[in-house]
Amino acid sequence: MKKILLRTSAAVIFSSGIVFAGGYKIPETSLNSLALSAANVAYSQGSDAAYYNPANMAFMQDENSLNANIMYIGIEPTHFKGSGSMAGVEIDAEAEAFIVPSIHYVSNEISGMRFGLSIVSPGGLTKRWTDSPAVDKAEQFTLQVIEVNPTVAIKLNDEVSVALGLRALHSSGIVKSTSTASRDLEGESYDFGYNVALSYKPTSDIHMALTYRSNVDLSVEGNAKLYVSGTKVYDGGASVSVPLPGLLNLALAYTLPSKTTVEFVYERNFWSSYKELDFDYVSTIPLAIQPYFDDPIAKNWKDSNSYRLGVTQNMDALTLMAGIVYDETPVPEQSASFELPDSNSLAVSFGGRYQINEKLDAGLAALYSVKEDRSIANDDLSGEFSNGKIFLVSAGIEYKF
Repeated sequence: MKKILLRTSAAVIFSSGIVFAGGYKIPETSLNSLALSAANVAYSQGSDAAYYNPANMAFMQDENSLNANIMYIGIEPTHFKGSGSMAGVEIDAEAEAFIVPSIHYVSNEISGMRFGLSIVSPGGLTKRWTDSPAVDKAEQFTLQVIEVNPTVAIKLNDEVSVALGLRALHSSGIVKSTSTASRDLEGESYDFGYNVALSYKPTSDIHMALTYRSNVDLSVEGNAKLYVSGTKVYDGGASVSVPLPGLLNLALAYTLPSKTTVEFVYERNFWSSYKELDFDYVSTIPLAIQPYFDDPIAKNWKDSNSYRLGVTQNMDALTLMAGIVYDETPVPEQSASFELPDSNSLAVSFGGRYQINEKLDAGLAALYSVKEDRSIANDDLSGEFSNGKIFLVSAGIEYKF
């Protein structure tokens, strides 16, 4: 068995998992971002600006604000119908359901600066199969990640602000594959990156932004047990690494006299950093089983684009939001497999917030994503994946003090 299931789940306080946007990133980590399909970069006005565009913290009212959010994710079972050498195979993956919480905080002005803190799920993926041939080649790769992202913003003048942040991630992983040759690995790691942001407001109606989040390689180190026909052949140190890719956002928002704000976001995801999936072992494993456990698995993912459009309508105490996003997949046909049968996707979203009083507001949002059916014909499989549907619902509150 040369391929295993790459099952990456993300966690914020509680563990969770998802295969959602292109690759295995999770772009929605707050009520506003879910309602707007993450088109809330240039016009990010709430506490979640600490994550989506911390430079905007410098333009917020001089007060503390705290946002707490909880999101439900439901994933329908992916369907596979074989063709060619796999003709006659017709199987379904398992349905999935998760709960993902997140927290965002923005401070009042302190010595001319604003400070933010976000605790989010930056990415995740899950795909479980229980039938052959998928289970023979793909069982489980689980990676739980907590990202803590402190940020600081400075207003250079009434039109321009900048921000800098630190990405601190804790990862814990489990890798299992079961066949004639089997693997059982557990480990954890701490990894770091950074993010920067720039906001420009040439007029009160126009908001422009540029943000960048650095690539972070999640390198899980721990202990691995390898088996051949039920006999243990290795028990020792091992590691595996997968990237959270660099992410660039260019955003423009315009507010009409009707208090309607329209925002467009171009997003570039630098997935080309994912070259291969390679397990390393502290000690040399037996030569006979190296092709099963030690040969790198080529990925060669490509950089991909996302195009986001969001509309916000302010109506005194009530704010309505809607969005649409088109995500390109970074997964080339040659390395697509049961572990991640990814494809281009289109999602629509809507939601609203209600101002309960001057300090507290609450809201709900929903997003529905549909992945394109995708036919694959490579060295490992031949067939079509379909029914890539995901439904998300979010509830959140924001408190100012």
